[in-house]
Amino acid sequence: MPVDRRPKRPSATDRLAASIANATFLGRRIADVTAALRRRTVPNHWTNLFGVVTLACIVVVFVTGVILMFWYTPSSATTTYTGGYLPLHGAEVSQAFASTMRISFDIPGGLLIRQAHHWAGLLLPASIIMQLLTTFFTGAFRRPRRGMWVLLVLVFIVALVGGWSGYALPDDMLSGTGLRIVEGIALGVPFVGTWAAALLFGGSFPGQVIDHLYPLHVAIVPALLVALVTLRGLAAWHRKPPQFPGPGRSEENIVGVPLWPDAAARAGGLFAIVTGLILGISATVTVNPVHLYGPADPGNAGAGSQPDWYTGFLDGALRLVPAGWEVVWLDRTWTLAILVPLVVVGAFFVAITVYPFVEEWASGDRRDHHLLQRPRNAPTRTAIGVAAIVFYGTLWIAGSADVISTHFDVAFEHVITVLQATLVLGPVVGFVIARRVCLALQRKDHELLLHGYETGRIVRLPGGEYVEVHRPIGEYERWRIGVVDSPRPLALRPDSRGRLPLGRRLRVRVSRFFFEDRIEVRAPVGAVEAIGAIGEIEGGAERMVTDAASKTDAASKTDAASKADAAGVTDVATSADPEAAALATHPAGAPVRR
Repeated sequence: MPVDRRPKRPSATDRLAASIANATFLGRRIADVTAALRRRTVPNHWTNLFGVVTLACIVVVFVTGVILMFWYTPSSATTTYTGGYLPLHGAEVSQAFASTMRISFDIPGGLLIRQAHHWAGLLLPASIIMQLLTTFFTGAFRRPRRGMWVLLVLVFIVALVGGWSGYALPDDMLSGTGLRIVEGIALGVPFVGTWAAALLFGGSFPGQVIDHLYPLHVAIVPALLVALVTLRGLAAWHRKPPQFPGPGRSEENIVGVPLWPDAAARAGGLFAIVTGLILGISATVTVNPVHLYGPADPGNAGAGSQPDWYTGFLDGALRLVPAGWEVVWLDRTWTLAILVPLVVVGAFFVAITVYPFVEEWASGDRRDHHLLQRPRNAPTRTAIGVAAIVFYGTLWIAGSADVISTHFDVAFEHVITVLQATLVLGPVVGFVIARRVCLALQRKDHELLLHGYETGRIVRLPGGEYVEVHRPIGEYERWRIGVVDSPRPLALRPDSRGRLPLGRRLRVRVSRFFFEDRIEVRAPVGAVEAIGAIGEIEGGAERMVTDAASKTDAASKTDAASKADAAGVTDVATSADPEAAALATHPAGAPVRR
């Protein structure tokens, strides 16, 4: 059958798209951007996916927030509720609470939109925390990405502020209890506390707090989020993407897939999956049922109230401070039960923000780094990260100390005492254990580079010695576990005048703290080739043992011994086999029987 080999004529839409792309400025600009995206290569690793999850949460929050703005009334003025929820008919509520109830019960699809907004707001801090953790433990914050780390921390803080301000807008009993706590904290700050409380609430509680928080939630926080995410995206575009070590990968080149269309298609698929999951959860799982909490009341508080999970560490910090911490100074009462948690949490965030600069100062390394590190290869950094996780986790658990007490029938005072001890001792214990584990894993990698994998096969040499067969690791594995760049501690040297300034001595001490405990995970020159020849050496050893055994059997003229030693070498499938345990104590030179 004849085949028509004439080129297919382009369709009308293809010809129109080509003419627009070639004849207009916008078309040429789009073509240039598409070509630049095709030329850019990005690594293909799972740690890059958390940014897509964060972007999906931000988009869902923005879209659902804009829709909710059409029906929400940001006012603390009272009104009589006459909506679709009959148990509250005739109750005096704020207009903010009444509009929230109308969205949930009277507007079709309103409850889905409100819950999607809330679920996305809950997932957003979690995805940012995962970005922070993967960035920290892999060393992706090193030069030239220190500014991107600071931007990511600021994105997290802005997300916390946005979630807290939105948490208060329904004006239900739960959010009212949280606002009462905020007022108490503000009033407990000397000198500026009264002014800050008046500015936020506009008078005595509850004042006009809804009217003041609404612009923060719908204008200031979104603008800051867009600005910070845009700045971070531009910074990422102008720098090489970091990648893990591997064959062909170096500080100068990137091994991966084109940004367009490969990486963009994968990111778009994950974006759609995250969006669908948020909507699916919002349609099936209830969150923040304000109709069950009831309207806010300045004279009442909800029992067992819990904040959203991402602010639980703030509540826990207040609960772990011992009671009665107050001093009188400058004719004012300084409530340490409020000031100490504020200082500790503030110092914690400052330490997180400036950590890249401290590590660079301690190492003295000002080079650009585009290869990531395995957490085990930076033991002190990993140990600091584990200590920070233990510290944050203890504060977070303390936010639910009352729930733990009631559910497990334990005295509340005992729960607080255990958490106080964990807050002090837990980070230290976590630091020590994490660093020792990292060093042990480094030693294991070093042995793998030198000797290869244990196969579990036991070989008997002519002299009666038993050795285990090792196989060399693959090329990719050597690239993965080998340390490309291991910082060394700074050496203490005097300056040009022969002096040792205090600042230099302090820097050397910090550098030793960071980099003194390490194991060089590098295979010596020729070690890989030696490992690769193990198979040939063992094969020769097996032949030697077989020849010697044959001669011995011929001399002894014993058929049973001849059969036992005909193989010359006994294989053991795994070292966990009972026969392998018997080999460990078998007399040297005696025949081994299966």
